[in-house]
Order: sequence, then C-alpha cells, then structure tokens
Amino acid sequence: MKLIKYILIILVFSFTNAYPDNEIKFQKWKKDFKKVALQNNISEEVFDTVLANIKFLPNVIKYDRYQPEFYEDTKTYISKRTSSKKVLFGLNFYKKNLDLIHTIEKKYNIEKELLLSLMGIETNFGTYVGKMDILSSLATLSFDERRAEFFSNELLILLRLIETKKIDYKTLYGSWAGAFGFFQFMPSTMKNYAIDYDKNNYIDLKNNNDAYASAANYLSKIGWKKQQPCFYKINLSKKIPNKYLNVSAKNLHDKKKLEYFRKYIIDDSALDVKFDNMVVAIITPDKDIIPDAEKLNPAYIVFENYEIILKWNRSLRFSLAVCTLKDKFANEL
Repeated sequence: MKLIKYILIILVFSFTNAYPDNEIKFQKWKKDFKKVALQNNISEEVFDTVLANIKFLPNVIKYDRYQPEFYEDTKTYISKRTSSKKVLFGLNFYKKNLDLIHTIEKKYNIEKELLLSLMGIETNFGTYVGKMDILSSLATLSFDERRAEFFSNELLILLRLIETKKIDYKTLYGSWAGAFGFFQFMPSTMKNYAIDYDKNNYIDLKNNNDAYASAANYLSKIGWKKQQPCFYKINLSKKIPNKYLNVSAKNLHDKKKLEYFRKYIIDDSALDVKFDNMVVAIITPDKDIIPDAEKLNPAYIVFENYEIILKWNRSLRFSLAVCTLKDKFANEL
C-alpha cells in the first residue's frame, strides 16, 4: 500500500514539476482542438467565448492518477461512503422532498432508495457538487495522453450542448473529471439522458427536479430492474478456478447461472434458490489492487443490476457502495 502511494506521488510530482512546459504545449493543443471543434459543427463564436479562459490544471492530472479506486481496499471504500451519518443526512433530504421522490419513483419505476444512494455517494445530497472549472478540467484531460480520446469527445459534446443552449456554460463547475450536477453527469450522459423536468427550456442538474428525473431516466434507459438483487458477499472454496475471478470492472467475464457457482461457495444459504437461473459473475475487487490481498477475500456474487451501476461508474467498489447504501436506506424507509 505505502509503496504504491509513494510511486504515485513521485509520478505526480514529476508531472506537475513540468508545468511550464505543459502550459506551452497546452496552448498548442487548444489551437489544434479548435480545428477539430469547428469540423464538428461548433461555431467559432461559441468556441472562442466558452474556452477563452480555460487553463491547464495540473491538479486534475494528480487526481486522475490517484483515485480512491486505485488504492483503497473494498472495506475502507464502502465504509467511508455508507456511514450512519450519510444515512441520516439522506433521510433528512428524503423528508424534505417526499412528493418529488415518490413521483419520480412511480414514473420511472426506479426505487427511491437507489436514487438516494447515488445522490448521497456522488454529492452528499447536493451539498458538494465540486468547484472545479469543468471546461478547464475536460480540456486538461483531453490534452493529457492517458484518456485523451474519451475526454476530447466529452468536451465536444459539452460544447454542442452549450451551442444549442441546453446548458449555461457559466454554471459549469463540478468534479475534476468533468462531471456535473447533483448526480455528477458527464456531458455524454447529459446529452443522452438529462431531462428538462420543469419544462422551462433549460436543463439544470443542480436543481432537484431536473436532477432527480434525469437520474431516474438514465437508470431506466440503461436497464435497471426494480426489486432485483445487486450483490451478495460470499466465501469461496479454494477449488474455484482462477478464470471465474473478476478483478476489473471493464468487462465481467466467465458468467454463469448462480446454480452453477453454488459448488464453489461455502455456505450458500443466504442465496435464495429463486436466483438460481440468474446469470451472475464473481468479483474479487482487492486481488490486483491491494498489496498482499487475499486471493479469495473479499468476494462477491454480482447480478445484472450490479452491472447496470457499472455503466454509471466503471468501478467495482463504487457499485458495491451504491448497493450497500441502497439497502441501508431500504431498512429505514
């Protein structure tokens, strides 16, 4: 653990020390990116106005290299995001927004507990939406080589949303990665799933109405199934072949019906037989990240709904935390 942190800090320090050189290269990137934007039907007026004051943000590179998903063990990650304080804060938010929450749940067939969980983990119920200049963040990550194609595309989408007056660029302050609003939507998610629930010809994802409806619409469209399981923590037999152990969120492989995996689970009594025909995967999220982690512990059986949350955020731990907090809310409501 300490070694990994040390290496990451050294890499970040080396990168940020090269700031002057990066700033010069960033200005060249901006000129080149303008050509790309114009070729993608972004007007010169919008480009020059919106990106006039963008800056290279070295801290964004630091955050990208040192995300909690890269170094926190699963127990720590989940406990931090599903605390009793978080539950109490969420219950208070729920009481203040009963009508909206129940209306959205009924209209989109998405459990209120899931929406509360996502909002709680993403922005602590709208109290921390981030203060980074999203345009500069996306530009910095587009300039950086690690995921340049992805973030360049996100920046182009955001410019298009601004061009069509669906988003006010002056409000674009959020996370270091370019996510925005109470549920931390990336530009592509805004484009595909955000809703003007108030019907005022403007999408405001820092407004409970638009934000809540947009999150529910997103979950509905990507396939969340109400009242279906998400995951179960399990103890695995040492006889299980390595090929069934998923350590990456990018593509869960070697999935089988739950019935097949029972022979590798020690005490499977918590897994109802009604789930036997459901296709599941096994994840061991600490195995390739935490030094000296046990090969088979922790381990989880994950269902289709778990993979739906992976579409929201491609992190094994994030999905576990969301479903854990969802269950805690379900026990209180």
